[in-house]
Amino acid sequence: MIMAQKLASAKIYYRTWKAFFTRCESRGQTPFPYSHSKLFGFLQSGLEARLSLGSLKSQVSALSVLFQRRIATKPQLKESLYVETSMYCNERGLAVTPQGGNTSLVGGSVPVFDEILISTALMDQVISFDDVSGALVCQAGCVLESLNQYLGERGYTMPLDLGAKGSCHIGGNLATNAGGLRLLRYGSLRGTVLGLEAVLPDGSVLDCLNSLRKDNTGYDLKQLFIGSEGTLGIITALSILCPRKPSAVNVALLGCEHFSKVLQVFTLCRDQLGEILSACEFMDSESMRMVQTHLKLINPLPDNAFYVLVETSGSCGKHDEEKLNIFLEKAIDSGFVTSGTVATNQGKIMSLWALRERITEALALDGYVFKYDLSMPVEKLYALVEETRARVGSSALGVVGYGHLGDGNLHLNITAKSHTDTLLSALEPFVYEWTSKHHGSISAEHGLGFKKRDHIYYSKSRGAVHIMQQLKQMLDPKGIMNPYKTIPPAD
Repeated sequence: MIMAQKLASAKIYYRTWKAFFTRCESRGQTPFPYSHSKLFGFLQSGLEARLSLGSLKSQVSALSVLFQRRIATKPQLKESLYVETSMYCNERGLAVTPQGGNTSLVGGSVPVFDEILISTALMDQVISFDDVSGALVCQAGCVLESLNQYLGERGYTMPLDLGAKGSCHIGGNLATNAGGLRLLRYGSLRGTVLGLEAVLPDGSVLDCLNSLRKDNTGYDLKQLFIGSEGTLGIITALSILCPRKPSAVNVALLGCEHFSKVLQVFTLCRDQLGEILSACEFMDSESMRMVQTHLKLINPLPDNAFYVLVETSGSCGKHDEEKLNIFLEKAIDSGFVTSGTVATNQGKIMSLWALRERITEALALDGYVFKYDLSMPVEKLYALVEETRARVGSSALGVVGYGHLGDGNLHLNITAKSHTDTLLSALEPFVYEWTSKHHGSISAEHGLGFKKRDHIYYSKSRGAVHIMQQLKQMLDPKGIMNPYKTIPPAD
C-alpha cells in the first residue's frame, strides 16, 4: 500500500501509524481489529495537542489506508461503522451531517459549522433482487444510474429518474423524497419504497427493511425518514418496487405559442395517451436559449415561446406509435402546437431529452443562479415566472421557467452576473409569498435543507411544524443529527 504513495506521504503515513500503534499499546489495546473508539480517540488526542487541520487530514488519510482493506471488503462492517459513529457522537454531543452524492441544491448535505461528515459512499451494494415481484433491496450509497443499469440487464427499471442520476445516491433520494422525471408514470417514492433500515442518532438500528406490498401492522415508520433530509437518522438500506423496463419508448418535442396552449397539450396527453404517458415536461424560450448558447445544443424546431416534451413508454411499439400519432394529429388540428418532431431511436431520444435535462448545467454557465423549486396548481405555473420577470427587470440576466407539468412542479431560475442583496430582496420573500398565496409549496422535490429551513411556514402551519419538532426531539433529543437543517428550532 505504502509503495504507491509519494515519499513525503510515505513518511507521514509511517509516522502516523507508529503514533497510532504506540497509543494503542499504552492503553493495553491492539490496533486491530478496527474500532471507531480507537480511531476517534487517536484523532481527538491530536486535536487536543493543537495539530493543524492539514495534519489531522493527513492522519485521517494515513489511517484510511491502514484500515481500508479491512473495512471496504466487509459490507456488514461498513454498516456497523454508522452505528459506532452515531453512538460515539451521541455520547459526546458531537453533531453529524449524513452525506450521499452531495447533489442537494439547498445545502442539506454539507456541514454548516464543525459537524462530523458521515458519507454513505461505501454502502454501495445490491443486497437482493426478486425478478418476480421486482423488489430491489440495496444499500443507501448505490448511485441511481448504477442501479438502473443493474435492473436494465434484468428487464426492469428504477421508478425514479433525475438529471443528477450519475452521482446522486438512492439513500439521499429517499432522504429528500426526490421527484424527478418519472413521477407522472410511477408515482412518488412514498409509494414505491417498500421498506428501509436506518441508524438512529443514539446508534440503535430501526429495521423496517421488508419487501411486502401490503403490511398494515401499526404505524408506517419508513414514511418518517422519507423526506426527513437526514435529521432523524441515517438511511443505510432500502427496499423499492421496480417496474418492468418498457420495450417501446417514443419522445415528441412540440412547440407552443402560449402557456395556455401548453396546458391544452397536457390535457390532451392524458386523454389520448393514457397508460403509456410516462413524462410531460415544459420549457420556455429562455430555457432553450440557455442550452443553445452555453451548451451548443441544437433545437430541431423553429423558435417558439414554449416547448413541451412528451414521452411514452410501453410494451407494444405499434400500439404506442398509433396512439401517439392520433394525439399529434389532434394537437395540430386543434391549433395547440405550431411544430413538432418525434424520436423513436435511442440517439434522437437522448438528444431531445438533453434539451430538458441539461438546462441546469447551462444556467450555471450564465452566471450566479437564484434557484426556486416550487409546486402549485398547474394552471398557475407560468404566471409566477412572468410576474418575477417583470419585478426584477434588467437587474437579472435571465428569468427561466421550466418543469414537470405532470405534477405541477416549477423550476424558477434567475441568473445574474453575481449575487447581490438587491436582487435577493426583490425575490424573497416575494416568491414564497406568491407561492403560499396560490396554495403551493416552496419545495416540491429539492427539500428545505439549510437555505430554506426558516421559510417552512409558507407551506406548513405552526401546528404541523410543532409536531415535527416533537418528533425530532423524541428521536434526537441531543439534536446531533444534521442540525440547522429542515426543521426550525422550537420557540
